[in-house]
Amino acid sequence: MLVSLALLLLGALAAVVAPGLMARARWPEREPVVALWVWQCVVAGVLLSFGLSMTFSAAAAWQAVRGHVFAPAPHAVVEAYALGAYGPWSAVIAVLLALGGVWTAAMLVREIHRARTRRRQRRTELLVRAPLMPGEEAGGGRLVVLEGERPDAWWLPGAAPQLVVTTAALGRLKGRQLDAVLAHEQGHAQARHDWLLHCSDALATGFPQVPVFAAFRDEMHQLVELAADDVASRRFGRLTIALALVELNEDRGVFGPAPASGAQMPFRVNRLLTPVERLTAGRRLRLTAAAALVPVVPLLVAFVPGLSALG
Repeated sequence: MLVSLALLLLGALAAVVAPGLMARARWPEREPVVALWVWQCVVAGVLLSFGLSMTFSAAAAWQAVRGHVFAPAPHAVVEAYALGAYGPWSAVIAVLLALGGVWTAAMLVREIHRARTRRRQRRTELLVRAPLMPGEEAGGGRLVVLEGERPDAWWLPGAAPQLVVTTAALGRLKGRQLDAVLAHEQGHAQARHDWLLHCSDALATGFPQVPVFAAFRDEMHQLVELAADDVASRRFGRLTIALALVELNEDRGVFGPAPASGAQMPFRVNRLLTPVERLTAGRRLRLTAAAALVPVVPLLVAFVPGLSALG
């Protein structure tokens, strides 16, 4: 029971402690891409800890599972885990964690289904507002211009992704600002940020009381925007993308004395206009490597008894 409980406690500890550690860090806004990687590794470590704990608990509770899990292992390795001493709680832990896994999968499937439904609806609305010309294929153009009094621009993902811009936005965006907006949205598409958002939303919706999943969702929604801002700023300059963001959003009440609740736009614009020095390449490499080790920790906890028995 020791390995299973250790993995369970490790996952629970990471789920509680990691959000606070990341909230106190000041480097994520300077390196959003690295921060995205760190968050993914932390969540992967938590899920892996729970998954391995479920596996060992199920192997202790049921001989059929044990036979599959330890089928190729020598007898000394099986004895090292002392599965027979786990007691009746092993079945309870295994069932609860298995239900959690099924619920997680169900939430992810539901989120993907909802995203596809929303995407189909938006494409249908787009065809109504911008009907195809004779001989034109659906999704054939990367840029779609819509008549609209409100300045707006968004990327419509899918098999044939498109950037949609309103005529009001075209009237406001000057010089290379439209190119900067296009680069921003392409940054989302190339990094597949939509999948990160779907996964984080699914976990936070399925387990609203787990701190790491709620923080994961909140941070993903901010960090993907910062990362896309950086993609655009590297190509067209920070001032260009900052002015483009202001032009698109100044009529939405996000820059006033009482901005809309939860508005990120002022922070994004200020970050672009007052840039701070990036982390050194060495520190970025160390953070990336350290994050990659997070999912390795539960694997070490799981395999140390077996490896010790072999040694």
